[in-house]
Amino acid sequence: MSGAVTTPAGRVAALARAELTLFGRSKGMIVTAVFVPLVLPVSARSVVEDMDLGGSGLSVGLVLLPGAIGFSLLFAVYSALVGVFVGRREELVLKRLRTGELRDREILAGAALPAVVTGLVQSVILAVGCSVLLDVPAPEAPQLAVIGIASGLVMCAALAALTASFTRTVESAQVTSMPLVMASMVGSGVAVPLELMPDRVASVLELLPLSPVITLVRGGWTGELSAYEAVGAVLTALAWTVLGVFAVRRWFRWEPRR
Repeated sequence: MSGAVTTPAGRVAALARAELTLFGRSKGMIVTAVFVPLVLPVSARSVVEDMDLGGSGLSVGLVLLPGAIGFSLLFAVYSALVGVFVGRREELVLKRLRTGELRDREILAGAALPAVVTGLVQSVILAVGCSVLLDVPAPEAPQLAVIGIASGLVMCAALAALTASFTRTVESAQVTSMPLVMASMVGSGVAVPLELMPDRVASVLELLPLSPVITLVRGGWTGELSAYEAVGAVLTALAWTVLGVFAVRRWFRWEPRR
C-alpha cells in the first residue's frame, strides 16, 4: 500500500483496485460472476411462461426481473465472494494485510467491492433489459427497488464472509455456498414467486435471507406493497445483515484452516 493512502476510503479503494486486477485474471470467476447471472434468467423464461400466473397480479416480466436480480446477487456477489475470501485467506493475503494500517473491516470491504459493484451494474442492466424485452412498465415505487438491491448487496457480502469462515479450500467454496443458493432459488421467490405458494408456506419462506430483497424489488415495480409489508421486508433484510456482520466479527478466520 502506498504511504500516500491514509484515509479509510483511499485504503479501501486501493485494495479494491488490486482485487479487481486479480478478478480480471480469473476466467472461472468472470464466467461465474458475470455471464452466469445474465444467461440464467433468459434460459428460465420458458419455465415462467408455463406458470399459472392468473390471479396473482404478476406477468412473466414481473417474475423474471426480480428473479434475474436475485440470480445476480447469488452468483456475482455471494458465491463469487465466498471464493475470494477463502482464496485470499489461504494465500496468506489477508494475514499480510492485517500487519499494515488497514483495519479488518477495510480489508473485507476492499476485497468485496469489485463483486458488489459487479452485482450493482448487473442489476441495472437486467432491470433495463427486462423492461425493454419483456414490456415491464416503469417501477411504481422505485425507492423500494433501490432499498431492496442495496440491502441485498450488503447482506450477500456479509453472508459470503460468514460462509468463508467455515470453508476450508477454494474448491469446497462451491459446496459450502450451495445451501444458501439453492434455498434462495427455490424458496425466496427467485424461481417461483411466493405469491404462487400456499400462504402458510410463503409466510415461512419470507424469513429466508434473500426473500425480503425479492419482495422489495418486485414491490418496487408493482407498487402493490403495503407500508407494513415494506417495513417488514426491510427489517428482515436488516436482521440478516446484522446477524451476518456479528457472526463475521466473531468467527471470521484470517489465517488458513488446517
